[in-house]
Amino acid sequence: MTAVNYAELQDVPAETPVLISGGGPSGLFLALDLASRGIRSTVIEPRTLIDPDRPRAKTTNARTMTHLRRLGLADALREAAPLPVGFAQDVIFCSALTGREIRRFPNAFQLETGRYQPQPECGQQVPQPVLEAVLREAVAASARATLLTGLRVDSFAALPGGGQRVTVADASGYRTAVDCAFLAGADGGSSTVRRGLGLRLEGESAALSNISVLFRSRDLATTITLDPAVQYWVLGPGAAGMVGRMDLDQTWWAIIQGVGTQGVGTDGDGIDGDAPGPDPAALVRSLVGADVDVDVIATDPWTARMLLAPSYGTGSSGTGGVFLVGDAAHQNPPWGGHGFNTCIGDAANLAWKIAAAFEGWAGPGLLESYGLERRPVAARTIRDAAANGKALAYHFADSALAAAGVEGEAARATAHDALAVKQSEFDSLGLVLGYSYSASPLVVPDGAPVPAEDPIRYVPSASPGALLPHAWLDGNTSLYDVLGPGFSLLVEAGSTAGIAPEEAFAPVLAAGACHGIPVTATAVGPSDDGTPMAELWAAEAVLVRPDQHVAWRGSSAEAAAAALAVAAGWGTAVEPFEQLKEGTNAGAVVS
Repeated sequence: MTAVNYAELQDVPAETPVLISGGGPSGLFLALDLASRGIRSTVIEPRTLIDPDRPRAKTTNARTMTHLRRLGLADALREAAPLPVGFAQDVIFCSALTGREIRRFPNAFQLETGRYQPQPECGQQVPQPVLEAVLREAVAASARATLLTGLRVDSFAALPGGGQRVTVADASGYRTAVDCAFLAGADGGSSTVRRGLGLRLEGESAALSNISVLFRSRDLATTITLDPAVQYWVLGPGAAGMVGRMDLDQTWWAIIQGVGTQGVGTDGDGIDGDAPGPDPAALVRSLVGADVDVDVIATDPWTARMLLAPSYGTGSSGTGGVFLVGDAAHQNPPWGGHGFNTCIGDAANLAWKIAAAFEGWAGPGLLESYGLERRPVAARTIRDAAANGKALAYHFADSALAAAGVEGEAARATAHDALAVKQSEFDSLGLVLGYSYSASPLVVPDGAPVPAEDPIRYVPSASPGALLPHAWLDGNTSLYDVLGPGFSLLVEAGSTAGIAPEEAFAPVLAAGACHGIPVTATAVGPSDDGTPMAELWAAEAVLVRPDQHVAWRGSSAEAAAAALAVAAGWGTAVEPFEQLKEGTNAGAVVS
C-alpha cells in the first residue's frame, strides 16, 4: 500500500473556496483542474492508503489521457504505468489461454503505438491505484490543492448568504466545520453529498455477479500459447471470463463472469459469509486450461450496476452550489472501461464553470448546464455498457470451441461471427469522442446536420457542442496544444485576407476584455497532411470552450461575439452582456 499524510481535524481550514468530498480519481482531477485555473480547493478523503490489491479500473481512454495532457500529467502516468502500450493492443477471445483463438479485436481501448490521430493522446492501460498515486503526487505539488486523508464529510447545510457549511469528521467521530462556496460530491456510490441532497440513484443491477482475482504466477506467461493481448476473454465451459497482465513481472488479474450468488458475499467466501464459495485459484486454472501456479493476492466479488442520479446538483455564480461528480452521480458497468473515464469527463466539465463563477463572468445558465450536459453522456454510456453486459464470456461458452476437426471449426466460426456484437466494447471511439453537447444552452446551433450517435463510428465534426476535431499541425504540435485555458477562437490561416485574427475578430476580444471572459484568437492550419482547417471545421472559424468542445462556428466576428455570451451562460443574444457592464465581477463568489 502507498502511504500518504494522515490529516487531523485541526488541519481542516475554517474556509475554502471549493470543498471536494472524495479523493478518488474524479475528486483529485477536479482539484487539479481547478488549481490549473487558479482556484483553491480542499479534498476530504477517508482513505489514508491506496490499496494496490484493488485495481478496479484499468482503462484510461484517449479522451481522459488528453485531459491529463492538458494538466501536464499524461507523460507522468505513462511512465508510472506497469504495462506499456507497446506490449499489447489487442483483445483476444479464446477457448482457453492454452487453447484456440476465436476472434481478435485489434487496437482496443484506443491503444496504438506511434502517433495517434483522433486525439493528441492514445489510451493507456493502468491500474487505478497507480493513477491515484500520480494524481495525489500532483496535488501534493500544487499550491492551490490540498488533500486531507483520514477524514470524511459527515453533513452539510446551506449558509444564509450563500455557500455551504460542511461538517467534517475523523475516525473517532470528532467533528469540525468548514465553510465553502462550492461543495463537490465525488464520494462514490454511497455518496454522503448525494444523500444530503435527497437524491437516490435510479436503475438496476445485473442478474449475475462476478469475482475479480488478483494473483501472481511464475509460469503463466510461458504457459500461454496465444499472442500477447491486453485482455484474453475465455469462453470455457468450466469457467468463463477475462485474464490480463497487471505488469510485465508475475502479477495478473482475472474476472470470472456470471458466478451466480455463490461466492460473492461481502467477505468473498459466500453470501454474507454463510455459503462456501468457489476456489479462485481453481477458477483461474480453468481459464488457463493448464495446472499453473496461482498465488491469490486478493479477491473482490461485485455486481455490475446501471444507476443514474435524477439530478447532478444545483448552484449559481452568485451563491455557490452543490454538485455530484463521478460515481456519486452514476454507476456504470465496467464493460468497455467507460466508468472511470466518464467520471473524469464530469470533473473536466465542472471545473471551468466553477472557475468562471469565481472570476465573475459566469452567466446565470453556466453552472446549471453541468448536469444538462453530463447526465445524457452518462445515460448513453450506461446503455452501451449494459448492452455489452448481456453478451459476456459465458454467453458464448461451448466445449466444442476447443475441439479439433470439422465440429471445432464450425463452432469457432459460429462464435467468431456471434462475437461481432462485442465490437462496441473494444472499438468504442464513437462513444469516447463522439458525445456532443448539441442540446446544451451554451452552444449556438448552426442548422447543419449533426453526426448520428454511434458507439463505434466516430465522425470528427465541429458541429456546435461536439468535441473539437483533432489535427496535428506538425510532427509534435497538436491543434489542442494551441488552445488557451479560457475560450479559444481558432481561425483558418489565410482566411482573413492578411488581417491578423485579433483584428479580424476584434469584437470577440473586445467583448471578452470588457466583461472579464478569457478569450484568445489564433490563426491555425493547415494540418501537417495539408488539410485546411476550414475543411475540417466546415467553417472559417470556431469558438472553442475551455473543455475543448465547440461552442460556435462560422465567419462573422459579430456572430462570434454573440456566441461568446451564449457560451458563458448569458443567454442567446448580446444583450445579456449589458447586465455585466454594470460592474465586471459583480456576481462573483469570493475565493
